[in-house]
Amino acid sequence: MSIIVNYSTQSLTAEQYDAFLARERELGVKPVEGLELELCFGSGDQMKVTIVYDSMEALERHQIAVAPIFEEMKMERSQPEVVKTHNVIRRGE
Repeated sequence: MSIIVNYSTQSLTAEQYDAFLARERELGVKPVEGLELELCFGSGDQMKVTIVYDSMEALERHQIAVAPIFEEMKMERSQPEVVKTHNVIRRGE
C-alpha cells in the first residue's frame, strides 16, 4: 500500500531543496527504490515537500540514507506527517 509523506519545516528554500537533491544524486541515494512521486512546492523560505512511497519500508530506507545529508548541510529534520493512501490513480489508468 502506498503512503504519502508530508514534510513541513520552519524554513526551506528552493535553493536548499535543490542542493539537497544534488547531494542525494552525488551519493547515489536518488532515485530511491520505492519512491513513486516527489513534489516540492511553495515559495520563499516556506517550501514544502510531499513524497509518495510504495511502502513504509521504502520511506524508512530513504530516511536512513539521507540522514548524513541533513547533518552535513545542517538542515532541520522535521517529523513528517505519514498517511496511508486509499487509492492511487496514475495517468492512463
